[in-house]
Amino acid sequence: MAQEEKTVLLTQEAYDKLKEELAYREGEYREEITERIAAARAEGDLSENGGYQAAREEQGKNEGRINELIVKLRNAKILEAPDAGTVGNGSLVTIELAGREMKYVLGSRDIAVATDYDVISPESPIGAAILGAHEGDVVTYKAPNGRDISVTIRESKPLD
Repeated sequence: MAQEEKTVLLTQEAYDKLKEELAYREGEYREEITERIAAARAEGDLSENGGYQAAREEQGKNEGRINELIVKLRNAKILEAPDAGTVGNGSLVTIELAGREMKYVLGSRDIAVATDYDVISPESPIGAAILGAHEGDVVTYKAPNGRDISVTIRESKPLD
């Protein structure tokens, strides 16, 4: 069953970091794993060689991550955050929730590689509620337990 590929919204910095990771995994890291496999193979009996099995497993994980990165980068769209004051993909948002102020970036979790802030998905209940809101707005979303929760948008600016 073919999985539908969806657009991945990334900041330029996140895109660049994922591209660097891909280059590392396709080059230096792939060679390192290949060398470990060759060294373990030289030890003899592969059926009882834990180092060989571990290196082969690591090779599989690395190849899987390489494929994941290729798809993400192919489907990436560099987002342009909205102007300050409006919440959109790529915004650094300060919200007040239950009397506490918190800062988040609104966007895909792949943006997290380029920021120290926690990321809220625009598809999540809170992300969908704040998307398009403006500073000073109070929005409400339905929590998983069914309760309505109010959030105040204190500040919204483009992620640097």
